[in-house]
Amino acid sequence: MGQEFVGIISILILMSIGVILGYVLSQLILGYLTLNLVTFLGTISLIIIFGTLYFVLFWEFKKRQSRSSFSTQPPYPTPEPTADPHLQNQLFALLGGDKPTANRLVEQLKQNHPDMSENWYWQRAIADLERDRAR
Repeated sequence: MGQEFVGIISILILMSIGVILGYVLSQLILGYLTLNLVTFLGTISLIIIFGTLYFVLFWEFKKRQSRSSFSTQPPYPTPEPTADPHLQNQLFALLGGDKPTANRLVEQLKQNHPDMSENWYWQRAIADLERDRAR
C-alpha cells in the first residue's frame, strides 16, 4: 500500500514537471522567454529531474515485475511424487509382477480422481483389485 502511494505521488510529480518543462521549452522556442543563465539552468534542472524520476519509476516497475515473476516459479524443480515402495510391491504382487498393468491402473485412477496423493492411487488400485477378487 505504501509503495503504491509513493508510485502515484511520483507519477503526479513526473507529470507536473513534464508539463512545466513543456511550457518552458515552448516559451523559449516561441521567443516569449529570453534565453539567459536563469532560464537555461532552470530548463536543465527540469530535464534532469524529469529524467531521474522517469528512470526511477520504470526501474522500480521493472524490479517489481521481475520479483513477481520469480515468486510464481519454484526456486528449484519439484521432484515427481513417488509412491511408497511397499504399496507398489503389493500391487505388483497382486498382478503377478505385471508392472505395465499396475501403472495403467494407477494412471486411470489419476485421470478419474485428480489431485489425490500418489500413495492414495496405489492404495485404491490395491483395494479395487482385492474387492474384485473377493467377488
